[in-house]
Order: sequence, then C-alpha cells, then structure tokens
Amino acid sequence: MLPWLSFGVAVLGALCVAYGVLVERRWYRVARHRLDILPAGGPAAIDVLHLSDLHVVKDERRLASFIARLPQPDVVVVTGDFLAEPEAVETAVATVRPVRGRLASWFVLGSNDLFVPRPLNPLLYFVPPSSRRRRRTRRGRSADLVAQLTADGWRDLDNARCLVELDGMPVELAGLHDAHIDRADLRMLPRRDPERFGIAVMHSPDSAPEAAACGYDLVVAGHTHGGQVRLPLVGALVTNSALPTRLASGLIRMAGSWLSLSPGLGTSKYAPFRFWCRPTAMWLELRRSP
Repeated sequence: MLPWLSFGVAVLGALCVAYGVLVERRWYRVARHRLDILPAGGPAAIDVLHLSDLHVVKDERRLASFIARLPQPDVVVVTGDFLAEPEAVETAVATVRPVRGRLASWFVLGSNDLFVPRPLNPLLYFVPPSSRRRRRTRRGRSADLVAQLTADGWRDLDNARCLVELDGMPVELAGLHDAHIDRADLRMLPRRDPERFGIAVMHSPDSAPEAAACGYDLVVAGHTHGGQVRLPLVGALVTNSALPTRLASGLIRMAGSWLSLSPGLGTSKYAPFRFWCRPTAMWLELRRSP
C-alpha cells in the first residue's frame, strides 16, 4: 500500500509541476477593479492599466500578443522588472509599446532591470530579504532600457516627484526606485500639495505603508508575483517583501489609500512556474467619488 501511495503522490506532484510550467505561467488574465476615488471636480472616469514584473526574454511572443490585445488605457503604469535578461531590452520596449496611455505612460525599474538575474535557491525566499547574504552580480542594460522607453514617450519615475494633469485633474505624482535593493529615496514621498489627487508608483511594496501615511490616494506596486506559488486554503507561501502573505497581491485598503499590488505577468527565467496564481494585468477603473 505504501509504495502505491508514494507513487501516486509523485505522479500528482509531477502533474502539478507540468501544469505550472506549461499552462498557468502563460495563462494571462485581466483583473478589473472599480475605485470611486476621483475628486468631485475631476474627470468622470480615468482607466489605469497596471502592469508589472514582465520578465521578458529575447524571444518573447505570447506575452507580447496578450498585451497587444488589451484596450488602450488613459494611463498605463509599469512597476518594474521589465527584463528577465539584458538581451531582451528591445523586445521589452516593443512589448509594452501598444498600450501606451492616452494621457500618460509611467514606469519605474526593478532589480532585474539593473542587474543580470542569476539562479537562486527557491528555499531562500523563505528567509527574510534583510537576512540574506548579498550576492555579486553583473550590471545589466538599465540605461538602454530607460533611454528607449523615454524615446517611446514613457516617463521614468524612479525617485522622482512631479505635478501633472490628467484630463484637467491636478495630480501630485511620486515614484520610488526599488526598495528591495535599498534604492528607494523616501524623501520623494511627503506631500507638498495635498489638495491634488495623489499617486505613488513603486516596484517593491515595502514602501507602500509610508506612501499611505503621506496621504496618496492611489499606490501601485509589484515585485511579489502574488507569491507565484499559492495553495488552496493557504494562499501565498511567500511575498519576498516586508508585507505578510495575506497581502501578496490584489487591491488592498491601506489607511486612507488604495494599494494596487500586481501579481505580475512573468517569472524569473530560472523559476518558470506558477501555481494557483495566474499572471495578471490590473485594470483600475477610477471613477468620481460619490
């Protein structure tokens, strides 16, 4: 009896791995959320497309096809980790080109855009990031990525603050570099014009509580991959961030702010696997507050 049980468990495990590698990691979807948070004097509606963690490889095709079929948003935000390898800069820029926003296109970078990714023992994700040993790695082509995106009309928000308008609505916009590798400059966050609608953009959600405390109406982040592996009744096993696993992804109320935490659209090329955590594009329907 025991050998047959062991054999059954091994077969089930193999089927789950095959499903995660061959099916779910390419089973893209759009999650739509409506938020009635626009000020009374602002536009009636603004549609925001939130993409994150694309992890594009040089010969990427299916992700590009999925993104090209998405409707054009008013605003598109990519919260980092465009790349799975430095050779994919041109492919990544071409992949996001079809969904540039009607009003604005914004981005920040993640660690995989700055440095060449390396294999990592999956068990290390259960170790808090602050306790892991620093690893040497080679610099990637982040300068080329930023130059090509900005030439395409995208705005780099890494450690930047600016005042913009969206359909006549005044917006205070703040962006942070990747807090996961200690690149976020929190001096960008304190509000200077709190009467404006506030949007904060970041790769890692580690700085989301500070953004919420500063009074931003909408915070967008990625990095967690939604846990990438989730179990029924358990949820995400890890987030690779300071947030608890119950806050691995989705639309999260945080003080007076809303956090859009994307599950991402890709995976590291060294861990091409998702389970119970489909790759997702977040579509935020911002509507005028009643």
